[in-house]
Amino acid sequence: MTTSETKTRGAENQQPESASPAAADGDPALIGVPTFVVGSVALGLVLVGYVSAEAVGASVAIILAATGLGQIVAAAWAARLAQNAVASIFGTFAGFWLSYGMLVLGLGNHWYGIPEGESVRTQGLFLIAWLSLIIILTIATLRLPRIFTLLFVLVSLALALVLAGTLAGSSTLLAAGGIVVFGFALVGVYLFLNATSLATGGSGLPLGRPLNHN
Repeated sequence: MTTSETKTRGAENQQPESASPAAADGDPALIGVPTFVVGSVALGLVLVGYVSAEAVGASVAIILAATGLGQIVAAAWAARLAQNAVASIFGTFAGFWLSYGMLVLGLGNHWYGIPEGESVRTQGLFLIAWLSLIIILTIATLRLPRIFTLLFVLVSLALALVLAGTLAGSSTLLAAGGIVVFGFALVGVYLFLNATSLATGGSGLPLGRPLNHN
C-alpha cells in the first residue's frame, strides 16, 4: 500500500469534527432541581392545609408551568449530554408533576367522566402507580450518590403517607405527608447549592457514597 493510499484511507476513517456530537456543556440540575423544589413547596403547603381542601388546585399553576416544564427541559438537556440516568430521573418526575396537575384539573372540572363516588379511589390509583414507580427508581439508582437515594426514599414515604391519608380521609396523615414533602424539598435545595457552587467555579458539596458499589 502506498503512502498516498494510507493517507486517503486514514482520512476516510477519521470522523470529521462536525459529525461528532457537539461539545455540549452545562448542568441540567441548574434548571431541573430548583423547579422541582418550588413545586414541592407548593404541594407541601397544600397538604399541610395552608389552603382549604376546596382550593387544592392552588398549586397547579406552579406545578404545571414551572415544575413540569422545568423537568422536561432538564430531561432533554441531560439526554443531549448523554447523561442517561439524569435524563431518566428528570423525565420520570416530569411525568409525575404533569400527571398530578392533570389529575387535579381533571377531577375538579369533571373532564374524565369519573363518578363522584370514585374520586378517592381514582386518587388512590394515581398514588399507588407512582409510589410503585418511585420505589423501582430508588432501587435502580442505588449506584448514584447516597443523597439521591435519600431523596427518592423521602418521595416514596410522602406518597405512601398521602395515599394512606387519602384513602382514610385523614388530614393528619396528609399533613404528615406534607412535612415529608418539605423534607425532600430541602434535599433538593442542597442539590441545587451543590450544582450552583460547581457552576460558579466553587467546589461541590458532599453527596455521599453510593449504597451499591458493584
